[in-house]
Amino acid sequence: MDKRPVWTSKYAFIVTAIGSAVGLGNIWRFPYVMGQNGGAIFLAVYIILICTICFIPLLNELYVGKLTQKECVGAYESINKNLKPLGALNPVTGILISAFYFIVGGWIINYIFKSFSSAGIKDYGQYFSSFISEPVYPCILTLLFIFLCVFFTARGLKNGIEKANKIFMPMLALILVFLVIISLNLPDAQKGLEYMFKPDFSKLNSHMLLAALGQAFFTLSIGMGALLTYGSYIKEDKTLVKSVYTIILSDTTFAILAGIMIFPAVFSFGMLPDSGAGLVFVTLPKIFSQIPFGNLISSAFFILLFCAAVTSGISIVEGPCATLVERFKISRVKACTILFTIISLIAIPTTLSFGLLNGLKIFDKTLFEFLDFLTSNIMLPLNTLFLCIISGWYLKINGQIIIKNKMSAKLFNFGLKYIVPIALICLIVAGLK
Repeated sequence: MDKRPVWTSKYAFIVTAIGSAVGLGNIWRFPYVMGQNGGAIFLAVYIILICTICFIPLLNELYVGKLTQKECVGAYESINKNLKPLGALNPVTGILISAFYFIVGGWIINYIFKSFSSAGIKDYGQYFSSFISEPVYPCILTLLFIFLCVFFTARGLKNGIEKANKIFMPMLALILVFLVIISLNLPDAQKGLEYMFKPDFSKLNSHMLLAALGQAFFTLSIGMGALLTYGSYIKEDKTLVKSVYTIILSDTTFAILAGIMIFPAVFSFGMLPDSGAGLVFVTLPKIFSQIPFGNLISSAFFILLFCAAVTSGISIVEGPCATLVERFKISRVKACTILFTIISLIAIPTTLSFGLLNGLKIFDKTLFEFLDFLTSNIMLPLNTLFLCIISGWYLKINGQIIIKNKMSAKLFNFGLKYIVPIALICLIVAGLK
């Protein structure tokens, strides 16, 4: 069995935790969810929620990992042996998220290659529908993306996870800034900025509030065990609160920059900002095809998306990997081989749900839609709810141990026991409608 790893430095932990949070949730999901929920007013509410309510479960998950020094199942078991099944829900959630999230990673790889030779595409909507419904090629790309995430995880904390994040995160930041500059220089770019930063308070409603809260939880990777596992690799860190705010600030900055990159371009070419999940794979490629050096810019954008997908993908795999390694006393390579097999067996039929298996429905949803619904609307908030209740009511964690400021500690305690659980219950109920 591999010796239990620890972070080589505080910087390594921060950049990896940021890599976990900054993923497709920021670059792919955030812009279209914002576009569907009123633009600037959604952004304002999102920032408030992610800095207040979401701060609490994020800090709590990292702290429980640091406190127990164990992976998810072991952490829950060390609190009470009867809680093991609740701990096991975290790696299971990670595996199920991988099974549909990594499919999008495969799409991104295709679009990187396609950006160099997209001249023949006339209808990007038709191309996207045709591509994802193919029976073989998307499956191969999905397997390739699964392999990449599993490969870096198998190499361990120092030589795999840390190195990957230290390479991909700076690349992501540089490409994002480059694309923001290009987008801001497009004609009528100010219309996109107005959409992002000039709030329309008439669009403030309960649906939008829940959408902002759900996006905030999703993007921070809370509730799948990744952050608890990362927290368990921390030995001594007296600035955990500062680390959490660094993660939140970085995550929010990337999301805002992604919006600044996308919305000016969308408005510049008269597109709709609420075009949904197809915004990245249909609307943006159409825009790229109409601007100078479009292929180069398109390639840069999808490489950016790839970097974001890989860093968060690694964190999703790490939770189940750590559980297999520590529960069954096996090596990382064996654990990752098992995970590659399990994820692939679920991901392949899920990939085919856009084509051959489109008629296979669970609660009137395709496999892809069902896994997205099950994990995002139920399992992630439910796992977070369980951990907050366990920490606040069973462990009775005193916020002053983590947060030195007395008033902030009291707010943390109150939020952990009451505010966050109520917010999560509202999310779950709304998600089930």
